[in-house]
Amino acid sequence: MRTAIATVCLSGGLVEKLHACAAAGFDGVEIMDADLVAAYESPEEIRALCDRLGLTVDLFQPFRDFEGVDEATFADNLRRAEAKFDVMQRLGADTVLVCSNVATATIGDDEVAARQLGELADRAAERGIRIAYEALAWGRFVDDYRHAWRIVEMADRPNLGTCLDSFHILSRGHDPSAIEDIPGEKIFFLQLADAPALDMDVLSWSRHHRLFPGEGSFDLTAFLGHVLRAGYAGPLSLEVFNDTFRQTDVVRTAAHARRSLTWLADRTAEAAGWSTDRLTAAAAPLAVDFVEFKGENLGPLEEMLDRIGFTFRGRHRSKPVRLWSAGETRVILNEKARHEAPQLAAIGVRVDDAAEAADRAESLGAPRVFRRTYAGEQDLRAVAAPDGTEVYWNDQPAESSWVAEFDGGGPEQQLSGVVDHINLAQPWQDFDEAVLFYSSVLGLAAESSTDVPGPSGLVRSQVMRTDDGVLRIPLNLAPPTAPVPAQHVAVRCDDVVAVAREARQRGLRFLPIPDNYYDDLAARFGLDPSTLDVLRELDLLYDRDADGEFIHFYTPIVGGVFLELVERRGAYDGYGAPNAPVRLAAQRENGTVTA
Repeated sequence: MRTAIATVCLSGGLVEKLHACAAAGFDGVEIMDADLVAAYESPEEIRALCDRLGLTVDLFQPFRDFEGVDEATFADNLRRAEAKFDVMQRLGADTVLVCSNVATATIGDDEVAARQLGELADRAAERGIRIAYEALAWGRFVDDYRHAWRIVEMADRPNLGTCLDSFHILSRGHDPSAIEDIPGEKIFFLQLADAPALDMDVLSWSRHHRLFPGEGSFDLTAFLGHVLRAGYAGPLSLEVFNDTFRQTDVVRTAAHARRSLTWLADRTAEAAGWSTDRLTAAAAPLAVDFVEFKGENLGPLEEMLDRIGFTFRGRHRSKPVRLWSAGETRVILNEKARHEAPQLAAIGVRVDDAAEAADRAESLGAPRVFRRTYAGEQDLRAVAAPDGTEVYWNDQPAESSWVAEFDGGGPEQQLSGVVDHINLAQPWQDFDEAVLFYSSVLGLAAESSTDVPGPSGLVRSQVMRTDDGVLRIPLNLAPPTAPVPAQHVAVRCDDVVAVAREARQRGLRFLPIPDNYYDDLAARFGLDPSTLDVLRELDLLYDRDADGEFIHFYTPIVGGVFLELVERRGAYDGYGAPNAPVRLAAQRENGTVTA
């Protein structure tokens, strides 16, 4: 599989972009005309740099508004083309992207378009250049790849073919299966992009909201399958216009982009039953092994765990780390970080084969995490998620592996629970990359995203989860101008009311919930007064749907984290989403616990 990426996907100057593309492992690049125009380096210097970096210049793009014009405009378009051919020869590029006309087209006649493209191809052939004609989704007369292909057939030039762009095809809802009717040798180039399902004009959608494969709603696996079955043998190239990616670190974004192509190629091979160039299958998480908080002052968090009913299991024999547990929920407190507020630092996952899972993650370009391990200690391999959260794999029972490294703990208390979900807040620049990370590295599926009203604007929530709900990771994104929300771990128990009563008796502070919330509960659900009194007394929140009930409470925020205790009744499978605005407002009002 040869890979390429358009320079328009990345931030920075052209030289920075090329270095980042090479570092990420791309084989080639599409050089955007605007990037070259803005560069101080000559086309010859850019060509030499690509040679040194091991990059091929696979496409020069775009050449706009050429066909379907009057003769005077056509003559001027040929003049423009000759000038660009000169640049391409200096650059060492042999294929140019010609987009269907969106601005100057006045003649909606395929024969005219074919004649004009044919003459352009003849001029290009004298230079050894190929023309890849692409139907833009907002083209004046040509906005369908099948229409573009008919014109290419009519023109009948050996150096004139088509460029297929997944966005232009899938955003218009066109059936991609007809791609297989195009001879593979006439598909001169392939551009790939994902996108969220949005109801807006297609031009704005394209220019601002494209995503890398695996991050949006398009079925790129099926799309790529059609292209490959047609016999396409060129590079898989990314063309992603996205405001976030053009502001973030160029090296990291290039690595993120390359990971998306590896994921897409693997998914396509799996769907088609091809056995070559396959990654190992994503290891299905069997359980949450542990969660880890780190920070300089973890005392308030440790006090919360104790009052909720967790058991102190001891101190690690070689690290400044303590372990608390409640049944299958294991919480590690790591005081190694200095001058940092408490934060959620790591997630441990149980799988059948930890080495295989870690190898897969590293094959996808996830950066490996190294943690000092002494002789006789469990060596858990890990990688870092986009926001720095570390993900560890273990294929041994925790109690007979790494838990044995902790000494001095007390007897198990009554609270028993499992990790229900781990809520990870994402900086605005990490959100889309995080979706790809958790789907590709951990094999989690993305549920439909929701928007939650908060005091600082809408918070976008995207749940990533296993089918059986063993691992659930809601990803939260606040508006760019708002602070990153606190992260939390939710522990599921059998009787949250009893847990709340006992925790209250031990002196646990709960996140206070306003009385108005309970008045609203009475109106929405018609709860009996005694049930409502219990909820109000213990600051418990409640939700119900056709499948069951959900009761939960929150601790105050400590640094950048807090805890949630939940009980699911019946087959309720949500997260109490109607209560999220109340929780966000209460947290803003009550601040954080610092000591």
